[in-house]
Amino acid sequence: MTPVMASRIWRKTGLLAAVHIAEYRWAPFIKLSRNCGSALERSSSDSRSTGDLHSGVSLMRAFAFFLALMCAVPSFAASRCDVSVPTERVELSQVSLAYQSIGRDSDPALLLVMGLGGQLIHWPDEVVVALCQQGFRVIRYDNRDVGLSSWNQAPNGANLTFELLRYKLGLPVAAPYTLSDMAEDGLGLMDALQVRRFHVMGVSMGGMIAQHLAAQAPERVESLTLIMSSSGAQGLPAPNPALVQLLARRGAPNREVALEQQADLLAALGSPEVEDDRQALLEQAALAYDRAFNPEGVKRQIMAILAEQSRVEMLNTLRLPTLVVHGTADPLLPVMHGVHLAAHIKGSQLRLIPGLAHRFQEQFKGPLLGAVLPYLKTQRLADTHLAVY
Repeated sequence: MTPVMASRIWRKTGLLAAVHIAEYRWAPFIKLSRNCGSALERSSSDSRSTGDLHSGVSLMRAFAFFLALMCAVPSFAASRCDVSVPTERVELSQVSLAYQSIGRDSDPALLLVMGLGGQLIHWPDEVVVALCQQGFRVIRYDNRDVGLSSWNQAPNGANLTFELLRYKLGLPVAAPYTLSDMAEDGLGLMDALQVRRFHVMGVSMGGMIAQHLAAQAPERVESLTLIMSSSGAQGLPAPNPALVQLLARRGAPNREVALEQQADLLAALGSPEVEDDRQALLEQAALAYDRAFNPEGVKRQIMAILAEQSRVEMLNTLRLPTLVVHGTADPLLPVMHGVHLAAHIKGSQLRLIPGLAHRFQEQFKGPLLGAVLPYLKTQRLADTHLAVY
């Protein structure tokens, strides 16, 4: 087909007119990559060779319009879900929280709550991007006492060794703060961001905090996703004793020792089906250490967990969509913790992942996303439906 014939077809469909009208409006989009630019140059050269300059230029404009869309849309999607956005800070009454907001402010908000000692960077970037591309504004933050979050007024000191002994004897544990206090931090963050209603995803201790969030503000939490978490009930299987010792081992005289200790812990939290690369574990530990290192803060978080009573009574009152995801090889919170948790939240869904332990290992990111994304898509569409009606 010659360019002249093509031009006539375009005129009949009215697309040429649309291109001329939209040319100025779409001008910002026609900033193409080198490959896209090369394609335009080829189109222009072919058009001029026909001798019908007007038809060639018209065709070039049409091709430029659609080529710009094809080249620009993926880059816009990528920038919308850019995990390298700056870490910001919000001031609450007790603490200053560091957070990232990834995605459009107009999208439904999904608050990610990390577990014991974990920083916001411990949410894998590819998981965050997948959640954002699902249509969520993803908000991840450092809990009090970890990462870049800081105290406005330091809490009272406490002795973890002494409190662990009291816990083993069945005596009450004194903690500088509670998981309920940590849930209030999350609510305070969403207040500061002026987000009224939101979804919550919590992992491990973050799942426990998420349970409190839903109980404290049932009118605000749209749905729960609880990963590797627990109801805290008495009688559930205990964690591996060696793992508990690694968790409590928080003193390190220097960076090298701290990295080795953290790599040991990461290895112990991993699945027996996966052989970890020790160097990769050390690199993960170094990334977290160099961003922030606060072993005393992690000890206080441990005491907040130990001081927590069973949440079963609270869980029995929850009435919101909930997904519980747990691994069959979890050494810290064995699989019955997840089963029991789901059993006490009315209408909840349970997804067990064979071989998953207590870490976001590369081999299990696919199964985790396969469990979480369809559920969250349903919840987001339900939000859209309610907004329309």
